[in-house]
Amino acid sequence: MRSIWNGIISFGLVSIPIKMYPATEDHSVSFRQVHTKDGGRIRYRKVCELEDKQIDADEIGKAYEDADGTLIPITDEDLAHLPLPTTRALEIQAFVSAADIDPLQMGDAYYLGANGPAAAKPYALLREALKRSEKVAITKYAHRGRERLGMLRVVGDAIAMHRLLWPDEVRNPVGVAPKEKVTVRKAELDLADTLMNTLGEVDLTQLHDEYQEALDALVAAKMAGATPTAEPGEAPAGAQVVDLMAALRDSVRSARAARGEEAGEAGEAGEAEEEAEATVHPLPARKKAAAPAKKAAATKKKGTEKAGAKTGAAKTTAKKAAAKKAPAKKQATGRRAGGRTAS
Repeated sequence: MRSIWNGIISFGLVSIPIKMYPATEDHSVSFRQVHTKDGGRIRYRKVCELEDKQIDADEIGKAYEDADGTLIPITDEDLAHLPLPTTRALEIQAFVSAADIDPLQMGDAYYLGANGPAAAKPYALLREALKRSEKVAITKYAHRGRERLGMLRVVGDAIAMHRLLWPDEVRNPVGVAPKEKVTVRKAELDLADTLMNTLGEVDLTQLHDEYQEALDALVAAKMAGATPTAEPGEAPAGAQVVDLMAALRDSVRSARAARGEEAGEAGEAGEAEEEAEATVHPLPARKKAAAPAKKAAATKKKGTEKAGAKTGAAKTTAKKAAAKKAPAKKQATGRRAGGRTAS
């Protein structure tokens, strides 16, 4: 790799000579502007407006434009003599937890390599100190005409630096969130959790740029004089009112099907919870009015049962009394009959 900046890492009184390398690269296809009528290339030329002629790169310098339009020339020598200790140094300010860094602040990434054999030992010292502390280093440095913030961390056996935006360069998200007041139910959150767990984790190395692949195929077809056969992708649907619970359940089923899994109990539990929530409501007025009639009918039925029980008991007592009187009557009849025979 070709270095884009040379300097030192200032670690207290320890100086580590380093070279800076880009850590990322762009694989996107570059398009050129052309004249659609004849295919001629459209080019941008740097022209001096006073002489009205094109200027070479070695004749171009820097200038600051004042509010009234006055141009104040600024040379590389002027910039080199700025009283900044960070002009050619990455000054470590502190060591913090990576969780303290707002991802919105993170910008371009670079690798920092040791510049020469003498830098190997202090470079390894800083790398191992960062590993053991499980922290990142916050540094200040000057690059491309301004002082910047950076974050140093260990990647493999190398030290990487992420350019950080200054805190006042991160905008406040005022007015971004929906203004409508909404309530998210527990059943909806449970299904969202289920969907998140079903989608699970992903190996980022397995993801690829499908648009880039399609664009490469298009360019190859054009170069070969063939007609592109790719079908256009579906246009995204506009905003619409949907059944959120149904959409979540369908998403869980689709994600599980994609992973070769069957529907589990979580989705069914979400449905049961949704139904349970849906059935909890006050009784209608009509049912409340019918309640006294039911109570009266129950009271009447109970009274009837008690009356029947009393009648049955009275009949049983009468039968028992009749049974006791029957032998006495028979005995009395026998006496009268014996008396007549004796006489």
